[in-house]
Amino acid sequence: GCIQKAINLLRKWLHSEGNQFVAQIGYILQEEQDMKKCIVTVLGKDTVGIIAKVCTYLAENGINILDISQTIVQGYFNMMMIVDVTEKDTQFTKICDDLEKLGKEIGVNIRCQREEIFEKMHRL
Repeated sequence: GCIQKAINLLRKWLHSEGNQFVAQIGYILQEEQDMKKCIVTVLGKDTVGIIAKVCTYLAENGINILDISQTIVQGYFNMMMIVDVTEKDTQFTKICDDLEKLGKEIGVNIRCQREEIFEKMHRL
């Protein structure tokens, strides 16, 4: 019926343009694999402006936020971000130091770690 027609259409499309589609998917996956990611965690007593100040620092330094999660539990603020530091290799230590300093200024603990650390920990 209808599902079989859809499958047949998809097969025809993949046969005619499949190589280009596979090449595009491969390029996107390689781009993702080449990206250098950093995990930024923010933890402390909740106050106004934590997200704004951390995100402003990242934006001013050309660091893209790829994913973000934030919760407040009984007045304690917790945020985890995955950021793209691909173009920031030489400045990675400075970025971490700056974020740690910013955290002290606003009363929270900010840590940043390269994603590779987490990947290697899970392989052990």
